[in-house]
Amino acid sequence: MSLSQLFANALSTASKVVSFPTIQDSTQELIQYCLRDLNVLQSRVTALSLFSPNETFEDIGTRDLVYLFVPYVLSEVQGRVRTTEPAERMQVLNRAQGSLTSFLSNLDNFEIVPAEERLLYEYKTSPIRDAKQRREMKIKQYQKEKDLRAKIDEIRRRQGLHQFITDDEPNNFDLISMLLPSAGTRQSAKDDEIDSDTEDALREVTLLLLRLMYAQSQVQMESMDQEREILKHTPPPPIKSENQREQHQTAEESMWKLDAPQVPKDGKGPLLDSSGKPLQPFTILPSDAGTRARLQAQVFGPSHRLPTMTIDEYLAIERQRGNILTGGGRASTEAPTSKEKLEIAAEMEGTREGEEMAEEKRQKDEQWAQYTDENPRGAGNTMNRG
Repeated sequence: MSLSQLFANALSTASKVVSFPTIQDSTQELIQYCLRDLNVLQSRVTALSLFSPNETFEDIGTRDLVYLFVPYVLSEVQGRVRTTEPAERMQVLNRAQGSLTSFLSNLDNFEIVPAEERLLYEYKTSPIRDAKQRREMKIKQYQKEKDLRAKIDEIRRRQGLHQFITDDEPNNFDLISMLLPSAGTRQSAKDDEIDSDTEDALREVTLLLLRLMYAQSQVQMESMDQEREILKHTPPPPIKSENQREQHQTAEESMWKLDAPQVPKDGKGPLLDSSGKPLQPFTILPSDAGTRARLQAQVFGPSHRLPTMTIDEYLAIERQRGNILTGGGRASTEAPTSKEKLEIAAEMEGTREGEEMAEEKRQKDEQWAQYTDENPRGAGNTMNRG
């Protein structure tokens, strides 16, 4: 199997992994399968010496640039390995962070990311105590990622690469897969050469993707550092001695063990003892067969309402009605607010969207000014008046 075919298989599996819950056993099987392919791919790339520290970015072939993403994909898949103990999670986190560090190191060695972008992501947002400064920093980083995505989408549609991605919102693995020869890039008669009309665009979109994932990797590294600090201060699970484990196991077995009923020889006597335990087998239903048949016929009768839909169908209807809340978490907290999005869009001078957003921002500011004029501060406080 060629390098491109091996990488294409790994990217296809990784794209499925990110859309499935990691707690499922089937997802973990896909993760292990993908990790095997990625480890083989990384060893083959190292053996072929595709990237040398003595080379520059211009010395690397256009078709070989896609293999700079291998450590990034490996880190993303490694971070989704299921663990149950803090020590296991720390080991997984160390492997994922090591792969991500290798990816960032390659980009720095070949000077792929411009200096202003490196400076933008050099400072971490979490140590910034001032909320305004932290918000402004996140807005700038969000705007940079938005610009890079817009340029990538423009080149994809101009070169016809978008037709090889069926998803309307492709993930990073889908975007990387379109750079491989199997994605349908036009090639000349010689299989080792790329069409001259496509090479410049392919090299440009690869460079933009590397810069985009550099920005995302810096944010991911900060998140990993925070998780490492939490794991370091997590107390270890209590170690049980052999006697404690045996006592715990005996208690669990006695909890679920059924006592053998003490049936009298004559079949008569009390059904339960003073503590409520059964002393002999008994049936709740009457022994008469006719009575049992009559009671059985009353089950699921005309007055009984059977379910008309499955739980999944009910949840789908509730989701369409908007009764199910989605989102939240760290990504929702760090995302810019509607006011911040308006400020970003208002800076896009010379475009129709920017003018519309600027007008909307102006109207909101004017409404807020009118509200503050009509409702001065403290006007509704009637508790502390003399």
